[in-house]
Amino acid sequence: MKLSRNLILSLEILAAHRIRTGLSILGIIIGIAAVVVMVSVGKGAEQKILGHIHNMGSNLIVVSAGQMTIVAGRKQQAIGAVTTLIPDDAIAIMEQCPSVALAAPAVRRKMSVRWNSEIANTNIVGMTTEGFDIRNISIAVGRRFLPSENRARRRVAIIGLTVRNNLFDGEEPMDQQVRIGRVPFEIAGVMSPKGMDISGHDQDDVIIVPLETALRRLMNITYVQTIYVQALNAELLETAEQEIGQLLRQRHRLRGKRDDFVIQNQVALLEVERETAAAMTLLIGSIAGISLIVGGVGILAVMLISVRERTNEIGLRRAVGALRRDIRNQFLIESALLSGTGGVVGVAIGVVLAFTVSSLGYWHTIISWPAVGTALGFSITVGIISGIYPAICAAKLVPIEALRAD
Repeated sequence: MKLSRNLILSLEILAAHRIRTGLSILGIIIGIAAVVVMVSVGKGAEQKILGHIHNMGSNLIVVSAGQMTIVAGRKQQAIGAVTTLIPDDAIAIMEQCPSVALAAPAVRRKMSVRWNSEIANTNIVGMTTEGFDIRNISIAVGRRFLPSENRARRRVAIIGLTVRNNLFDGEEPMDQQVRIGRVPFEIAGVMSPKGMDISGHDQDDVIIVPLETALRRLMNITYVQTIYVQALNAELLETAEQEIGQLLRQRHRLRGKRDDFVIQNQVALLEVERETAAAMTLLIGSIAGISLIVGGVGILAVMLISVRERTNEIGLRRAVGALRRDIRNQFLIESALLSGTGGVVGVAIGVVLAFTVSSLGYWHTIISWPAVGTALGFSITVGIISGIYPAICAAKLVPIEALRAD
């Protein structure tokens, strides 16, 4: 019997049992839709994380002060940052490390900020002017502070969009005076929005002031918590990291001692986040893929029932000249149609759900069409495999016994 005739006959048989057909493909539909949605959410999360990392800066290396344990009594202990990282370390890094383009020391502290009657607690960052270039911080309104203003410990501030909204509520902030703690600062500029970082912290809830002003007038300290470093290019990130490590060990006299700093480069951070996001996507997709196997079991059960119900039909077809391969192909086509239809419908539902979830703002989603094609192909494969045993059973029926069956 021709394949086209088998296909037409299979469509007629499946259409004649709509409820059974619908129930048999329901598992496939749910499985495919779940795979599409989950993988789309995973891909969206991966892209968002990578975007946040790129937004941190170009060819970025972050040198952070190490942690130390402070013991105060028999059982009491606390974790604090070491105080050996100083602004001069950044100058030495920029001058003595050939693979480094720029370096900017920085400190951060949560402080109270007041404008008129409005008060907000926000992140105060003291930083040199090189930090704007290293961290890709652009100014939407106004200007950045100058190196001369840092050396003179001028009280100028650059505010983020969240601070502007919280304090000024639509008022023009330029040239206004705010109090950080008890110290007055003049607003020189407003940063362009940067959004959330990879840790979920608002990068716009920040006020940037000159480093020397922060150290001497606000925090009364001589050390920094972080040094942001920009390598000459992406290929030199690891080389620059090694140069920085050797220089700081020499400057801090750490021969034979544990490092009092931690260095992270952007490539390593990208790889870690990419691997984590990919692993989560694979895990979620695999869990959703279990539904496909459950759907395949459903098709197997339905096809076995179909063989039992159509014994007389099979016997009659064999009696009028149908070959065993015709019967076998018939049931394989039916199982493939069931899984294929379920796969197509599942993909359509999954894509619609993914776009709906993204448009409602719950998650950022990206449709992975290779993953969609793989899931669809897997569903058809599952359907065919599920139909092999029923097809063999049907093909092995003896015509005379099949005609006698009730």
